[in-house]
Amino acid sequence: MAEFIKIYPKNPNPKQIQKIVKVLKNGGLIIYPTDTVYGLGCDITNVKALERIARLKGVKLEKSNFSFVCEDLSNLSDYVKQIDTTTFKILKRALPGPYTFILPGSKNLPNPFKKRKTVGIRVPDNSIALALVAALGNPIVSTSIRDDDDVLEYTTDPELIHEKWDSRVDIVIDGGYGDNEGSTIIDLSEDEPIVIREGKGSIEIF
Repeated sequence: MAEFIKIYPKNPNPKQIQKIVKVLKNGGLIIYPTDTVYGLGCDITNVKALERIARLKGVKLEKSNFSFVCEDLSNLSDYVKQIDTTTFKILKRALPGPYTFILPGSKNLPNPFKKRKTVGIRVPDNSIALALVAALGNPIVSTSIRDDDDVLEYTTDPELIHEKWDSRVDIVIDGGYGDNEGSTIIDLSEDEPIVIREGKGSIEIF
């Protein structure tokens, strides 16, 4: 049974954040708010947790398209090859924000992702998500929680999310109503930016 924890976005309670981080470090799965839709996440360093998420999503871990949710751009070099000034300027301009950027992966990627040529990086503009990543000390591997109902696509009500995911995750965070539009995905791994999916983030930024 998933614990349902209410956190106020204006000033996330450090005790609650630490409690959730402890669960993440022990291989737990959480559903948490971002600046777009609610996400399903785990500690990037915990292989068992990564395998659990892959099973839930019905994908092979090494072939998954999970995003790495970071606190800021400072630990980008841990997972991404050196990027040029133009790319860095785009990232600085857009983040934190509702974007996922596809970047060339480095050799230091965690074992399950070693063979990946690219990684998706997120720095959401959401105080709860950023507080979790900061307290954890490394990125959260994340994927959006899509609905079976294609018309809805994303549930926005945390209580309904908790109802649906209760037996599959360890914690559901209630950080208020979520959005029903995913992040804008932009591939910066080639010479020119390519918009893979237009979502909440404006592409006018480019």
